[in-house]
Amino acid sequence: MPTLKQIRRRLISVKNTQKITRAMKLVAAAKLRRAQDNMLRAKPYSNRIRQVIWDLSEHTDRDLHPLLQEREEKKALLVVITSDRGMCGAFNSNINRRAERYMRNHEGGQEELELALLGRKGRDYFRRRNSPIFKEYMEVLSNPTFERVSEIGAEITARFIDGGHDAVYIVYNEFKSAISQNVVVERLLPIVPERDEVAHESSARLEGIEFGYEPSRDAILSSILPMYVNVRLFFAVLESLAAEMGARMTAMESATKNAGELLARLTLQYNKARQASITTEMLEIVSGAEALK
Repeated sequence: MPTLKQIRRRLISVKNTQKITRAMKLVAAAKLRRAQDNMLRAKPYSNRIRQVIWDLSEHTDRDLHPLLQEREEKKALLVVITSDRGMCGAFNSNINRRAERYMRNHEGGQEELELALLGRKGRDYFRRRNSPIFKEYMEVLSNPTFERVSEIGAEITARFIDGGHDAVYIVYNEFKSAISQNVVVERLLPIVPERDEVAHESSARLEGIEFGYEPSRDAILSSILPMYVNVRLFFAVLESLAAEMGARMTAMESATKNAGELLARLTLQYNKARQASITTEMLEIVSGAEALK
């Protein structure tokens, strides 16, 4: 049975741990709010550029644009977005397992698959398994900027155009709420033009109006397509960051609650041990007094 001194030390240790987890929860909550704001600001831009691509591709020859050309997926790239730090529950392990399952089952039917890793947790996980890694990008989610993500997007796009990869997929945690994240696998390249219903409804009011394009539809589409890749990748990073903060906040809240329950048990154990010690001392005093009679 542990002594009073040992129990007291453990009580102090658990209290200090509880203070840390409570502080980490508050920090994660503040960062989550900022990440949500950034994500909401970027979403309309992502939706609008998708609608522009749809409108332009409907009136141009898609075969002229390499980022729209679909080919047999013999070699693909899987972009795995994880965090640089832990203490966020199953956030990273869910992404890594999903990417590993995709590689093992060859869900896209590819003959060869490489990894582009954004985040230390994904890098450490797949390095230990000697997985085929194309490139590693660290400290992306720690300070997500559009310029940094655009550099990554440009490198991936150039590799796709040169024929190094026939398709590019991204694996990340889609943000649903602070307590709910969903791991998704989405194709990034080649781009599949999709109509955004909200943007389409607003543009439907302009039907019948003939627009002029300078210099041309093809030239505008050629400049917008690489931009869309960067925007889509940046939005996935923002979603992943919001999901990470939500997962960390939930994990720290659970850890704080568990620490409180442990403190209650240790306090009860300490009181029992202290009472037993006092009782023993009183019995010794009484026994000594009886012996002196």
